[in-house]
Amino acid sequence: MHRFFIDSSAEGCDEITITGDDVVHITRVLRLGEGDEITVCDSLGYDCLCKLVRTCKDEVTAKVQSRQKNNAEANINITVYQGVPKGDKLDTVVQKCVELGAVRIVPVAMKRCVALIKDPAKKTQRLQKIAHEAAKQCGRARLPAVDCVMNFADALSEAANADLRLLAYEDEKMSSIKSVLRQSHDVKNISIFIGPEGGFDPLEVKDAQSKGFSIVSMGPRILRTETAPLAAITAVMYELGDW
Repeated sequence: MHRFFIDSSAEGCDEITITGDDVVHITRVLRLGEGDEITVCDSLGYDCLCKLVRTCKDEVTAKVQSRQKNNAEANINITVYQGVPKGDKLDTVVQKCVELGAVRIVPVAMKRCVALIKDPAKKTQRLQKIAHEAAKQCGRARLPAVDCVMNFADALSEAANADLRLLAYEDEKMSSIKSVLRQSHDVKNISIFIGPEGGFDPLEVKDAQSKGFSIVSMGPRILRTETAPLAAITAVMYELGDW
């Protein structure tokens, strides 16, 4: 069933009003009308089975038939700090990270980034739309956020409050992501840093280490920048999440 998100609670509501781009998607793309059913996920993570009762140019109104808790969200919050890659790789990273359960993706400008985001606001809007569609497809209870590009120093400072901070580094030989995760307990918020195509500059790794980051190996094979975050989230979900 088609899924849509609202940024308010539907608790105690008989009807839900949908506005914005979803109106066009419902009425013109899906061609749904009065009597058709949709699922609306509210801000508290509840799925509301709804029946359309009114549609117009600017809004769609749906009557709530039932409301139940969505169980698609993990018990941990993963934020991915992704070194800005070339081409459209960031599109893939956002889409797949959302599918795997990340709650937030932050593009980060790092020393070895080759690509430059020329219009950050426009790019962020596009990536948020990709996240939105991915969340719909995989039945998420919440809409993950995609932030505007951030510099490395600010990203490190922001991530400092996470319970577990991981930086995947191809030159790390001693500490594996598996060993770090298996030593982690009572972890709720996790930050994962992934380098761009050229990897991390050694000074960036040193800065992260000085701020309490765990520098981890992702195994004996060097992963592409768009593969590494997916492998890291998978490992975290297997050891600490809901798999």
